[in-house]
Amino acid sequence: MSDPRDYLCLALDTEDADQARRMSETLGESILWHKVGSALAVQGGEALIRDLKAAGKKVFLDYKFHDIDQTVANAVSGAVRLGVDLLTVHAVAPVVRAASTAKGNSDTKIVAVTVLTSMDESDLKAEGWSDGAPALVRSRAQTAINEGADGVVASAQEAKMLRDILPPSTFIVTPGIRPAGGDAQDQKRISTPASAIRDGSNLLVVGRPILQANDPKGAANAILEEIAGALN
Repeated sequence: MSDPRDYLCLALDTEDADQARRMSETLGESILWHKVGSALAVQGGEALIRDLKAAGKKVFLDYKFHDIDQTVANAVSGAVRLGVDLLTVHAVAPVVRAASTAKGNSDTKIVAVTVLTSMDESDLKAEGWSDGAPALVRSRAQTAINEGADGVVASAQEAKMLRDILPPSTFIVTPGIRPAGGDAQDQKRISTPASAIRDGSNLLVVGRPILQANDPKGAANAILEEIAGALN
């Protein structure tokens, strides 16, 4: 039987690394995966990553690298040395190519960000894209996989489409996950944990529904139960 903890990632979107450590300790064995975002990069992120890895946790480095080839390659090489399990780059061909080359034969997975889950059709139209989010996600995802990415980041609303068109080994990460009845907050293309699992997501990223809960561990365990039900 699959362990539901392999499918749930806590987004450590906290004010600083010390607060992130305390939250990880509070959640204990309930959470295996931890996402460290760019806000922590300048607030003790590297030391936090080392501590999480020493505690046996898996680390998702969500810095969304997007720069010239050599800079991306250097950043990815550094992340590999830290022992990061998963990291993000933007789904732009030269960026993905540089990242995939730099990771070499390491176990670190490269996943490419397609369209942020905080964006909807009106946001994309404002940027000059009028064919809808699914078409843009599909195009960027195919580009990323063709350039060597191990997977992609997209909303769970696109997960089923991506699972159908991408290679079976593609690792699909879905942010914007909200438990049934939860507040969408600033996310626009959202889904429940059960729906995301059924549609083929490999890793569900959840932040505020756990971080801001009165009982974070209870909230995490409730999501794990929902995931377990979808896996059975």
